[in-house]
Amino acid sequence: MSQSNITTSNLNVPVSEVYWSLVAKADKKFSKIRDLPYYERNRYDTYFYKVFKVYTQLWKFQQDNRQKLVEAGLKRWEIGDIASRIGQLYFGQYMRTSVASYLSESYIFYEAILTREYFKDGLLQDVNLANKQLRFIARFLTVCLMLNKREMVYRLVSQLKVLVADCKRTFQDTDFIEWKLVIQEITKFLKVDTAFMNTRPLRYSLTLDVEPNSLPPVPNVIRNLKLRDAILCSYHPNEVKFSELTLDNFRMLQCLEWEPSGSFYQSSGSLTSGQHAVNQEISDPTLPPNPRKAVLYRPSITHFLAVLATVCEELPPDGVLLLYISAPDAACTSPPSDNTNSSSVKKIMNGSGDHSRGVNLGSKGNGGLNVIYPCDLVPFTRRPLFLVIDSEKSNAFKSLEREVNGEAVAMLLSPTSSIGDPNGSQFTTFLTAPLQAFLILIGFSGPDIQTDKLNEAERVLSLALNHWGDTLALNLVVSPDSLHPVWAQVLNDPFLRRLLLRFIFCRAVLSLYTPTSNKKEYLPDCSPALPNSVSPTHGTYKEAVHKIADIFGVAPMFNLPQPLQPKPPDV
Repeated sequence: MSQSNITTSNLNVPVSEVYWSLVAKADKKFSKIRDLPYYERNRYDTYFYKVFKVYTQLWKFQQDNRQKLVEAGLKRWEIGDIASRIGQLYFGQYMRTSVASYLSESYIFYEAILTREYFKDGLLQDVNLANKQLRFIARFLTVCLMLNKREMVYRLVSQLKVLVADCKRTFQDTDFIEWKLVIQEITKFLKVDTAFMNTRPLRYSLTLDVEPNSLPPVPNVIRNLKLRDAILCSYHPNEVKFSELTLDNFRMLQCLEWEPSGSFYQSSGSLTSGQHAVNQEISDPTLPPNPRKAVLYRPSITHFLAVLATVCEELPPDGVLLLYISAPDAACTSPPSDNTNSSSVKKIMNGSGDHSRGVNLGSKGNGGLNVIYPCDLVPFTRRPLFLVIDSEKSNAFKSLEREVNGEAVAMLLSPTSSIGDPNGSQFTTFLTAPLQAFLILIGFSGPDIQTDKLNEAERVLSLALNHWGDTLALNLVVSPDSLHPVWAQVLNDPFLRRLLLRFIFCRAVLSLYTPTSNKKEYLPDCSPALPNSVSPTHGTYKEAVHKIADIFGVAPMFNLPQPLQPKPPDV
């Protein structure tokens, strides 16, 4: 029903009755969309447009009839409730589509709620209203983290602390322990994800990373695949997280998005305009769309497989799926039962790999309902799969290289042991913020580092990574078989290319770092194998690590060739 139809068809109905009927209709549709899972994306899109249309009507109606509604008893917090729901809708749509304009719109609505203090009146007289404000702040914090708006994050954290303290004093019979835990989570998150970690955007930046159109063409490749979808799963006991957003998933999610060329997306709409069209594109026109991502926290194996199956089903013909799993060893003693007649599954179960071991995406003691084994991924190897496993049992997944169902699987596998980063995964940090990972490894932190040295090291690393990428592509001209097709076909995708080159840097650093040198358990692995020309012992890679180590004065910590001493003058 259009806005004009609402007005003309209800001439004899009190404004307040029309309004509350719209509220009831919007609430019903919102409840339905909130319960939809990630793996029903097409269905979600349909519902999203329907529910957003109702909220657009509702928002416009209350604007046009504000005075009458206030006289009929409409409270400011009820207006804030509608705006908060719209912000939630935008954020939920961003999480399912990775369209950054939705994230920006969510911020616009949340910021307006904060600025206009919709929940302020009677806040400390009504515990339900206090909880609405607390939930609003928590949701807004997540949006600000995604947008890297750290000043607003710290402002919200301060407000959250003050409000929880006030509520605890005012509502003495109410337990606010869960909100104290929220404060502890965000405080720990910010302590780890410091300004030092964000000196360079985790997102792909056209001002800092290679312009995709300038990548050298990869010859002798049957097809060039693009990263279209990603599934990000992370769970570790006592890990750093905020709500259901773990630090590892947060860093990987950011790493798989485009950094806007200028400031964050500018919106032509605002909270007061009432003219939002749900299909309005508010994005940086210079950038391609972000890969679509599903972020899962502690999924059951059935939920995980449902998401994986649906994403594979929806994958475009030119697409590759990135599956990122950061989780501990499940430490199970028996493999999953094999009740199928699939010869391929039997082969993989009977191979030399340890298929009795998997990774655990949830609490233990639940009969393996959260455990993912390598053989669970076998049916999905029919589609192009780029696998990143960050676990002490990562090597178990190498058995997938013997799978012959369809596509060869590209795999980046973490070391089975690590040192140097107590507040997050060392391997994931190397893939998302490689220079920071290098500095954490050698024991440096933000206050220890001069900005000019950091900038110089970033320049050296950037040049090295670009050179290595060009080398891989150019090698195919001379020797078409020098690079396995599974790597060659993703080399022109900017996100996957960057992950692969950062893996090469990670392997070079850990191979040359004295405490981990020649210790297989501390070195990452990949499958299929990369050519010898990118091995850590190659002079080009030693040179890059040497230069960066020299900038920070830590060359003696690495097994590097000593500089040649000048010859003494002839006597």
